[in-house]
Amino acid sequence: MSSDTIVIAVPKGRILKEALPLLARAGIVPEAAFGDEDSRALRFATQDARIELIRVRAFDVATFVAHGAAQLGIVGSDVLAEFAYPELYAPVDLGIGHCRLSVAEPADLAAQDDPRGWSHVRVATKYPHLTAKHFARRGVQAECIKLNGAMELAPTLGLAARIVDLVSSGRTLKENGLVEVERIIDVSARLVVNRAAMKTRAHVFPLVEAFRAAVAAEAAA
Repeated sequence: MSSDTIVIAVPKGRILKEALPLLARAGIVPEAAFGDEDSRALRFATQDARIELIRVRAFDVATFVAHGAAQLGIVGSDVLAEFAYPELYAPVDLGIGHCRLSVAEPADLAAQDDPRGWSHVRVATKYPHLTAKHFARRGVQAECIKLNGAMELAPTLGLAARIVDLVSSGRTLKENGLVEVERIIDVSARLVVNRAAMKTRAHVFPLVEAFRAAVAAEAAA
């Protein structure tokens, strides 16, 4: 990889599918395998020899960009709020990956529960800092148990009565007997840039503007 190569980190999963047409509008056409989630490859060429894509876990996008291993990335605003990397600049809301970070609990508990009366909660989440800050603002003491997945199992197995997780359609909650009882933040995907790369790499700023124009074109369509 040339020292002039710009690496863009993109998360696996739902945002990846939504990012493909956005990348195309920004003039970035990856090799076909990039959109194939069955592919085990992690690095992908594009039609521009100066631009390379990597496909990583959503939480890792911010880490790669903050430490300069990638110069740009696409990441949810939930991740930015959880980690608050000072090395990251988030200049563009990409208008994709819409969901929300919410508190959920078993339906039978919710039927007799009032969140306004909480003074202490035990919560399973992969967002312990964001969760603790949210409840602290409400004057509620939160005991956060860090999980990286399978959050919906926590209440049924007695690990924590409540969870904080991303919610889109709510189908996963419903299938696991949970209901959403409080919304913490609305989430969308953002373009993030390494601050040092923004100043020192000539190709970075034009790419930021290309993404900005792609979002504006979609909004105007």
